[in-house]
Amino acid sequence: MLKGKTALITGGSRGIGAAIARAMAAQGANVALVYAGNQQAAEEVAGQCAALGVTAKSYQCDVADFAAVKALVAAVKEDFGSIQILVNCAGINADGLILSMKEEAFDRVVAANLKGTFNLIRHCSPLFLRAREGCIINVSSVAGLMGNAGQANYAAAKAGIVGLTKSVARELAPRGVTCNAIAPGFIRTDMTAGLEDSPLVANIPLGRMGTAEEVADLAVFLAGAGYITGEVIRIDGGIAM
Repeated sequence: MLKGKTALITGGSRGIGAAIARAMAAQGANVALVYAGNQQAAEEVAGQCAALGVTAKSYQCDVADFAAVKALVAAVKEDFGSIQILVNCAGINADGLILSMKEEAFDRVVAANLKGTFNLIRHCSPLFLRAREGCIINVSSVAGLMGNAGQANYAAAKAGIVGLTKSVARELAPRGVTCNAIAPGFIRTDMTAGLEDSPLVANIPLGRMGTAEEVADLAVFLAGAGYITGEVIRIDGGIAM
């Protein structure tokens, strides 16, 4: 379904990003993996993708750095020839109650999650518009839809991604470019380690945490869905319904 296309995936060295990279590679997409600091993990995922018969390469980049992202997109275009799919999955958390949250913790989370998403869209959009095709998939969170105590910075950033997604979808639709968001709930990753027995999980209607592979399946679907744009699709076991 994605054969011959190139997917640029941030946060691709672990968790949901790595699962999306493998799933898109399995559908024939070449993969440009972006990682923040764990080169070994990124190269391992790139190797797993390459073993599926596609071209895969890893790139280190601080997605919150506007100039660095511009250079990244130029490098990926040089190496792969073009980019058809952008997946913004890079993200961090620095949880804490609002009464004690440091300014630095708020700024750092918003920069990585929200500004990073903007930076990638800003620098990939010209390629998509010239080609009159492109698919942008932003990873938000149900925390951005519901709010979550102790995560004001994270929830604010993820809510911002929702507004960004809908605005970009409206702007780019006339040139055939789609932009959608995925809003995961509790997904089994490094970020949620230790939550399996949490009361929060007991509140999930389906009674379990999701898997990164389930989120990846949704991303692959959206990458091939040319008539869906501006949507925010929850994948949360029903916790936010």
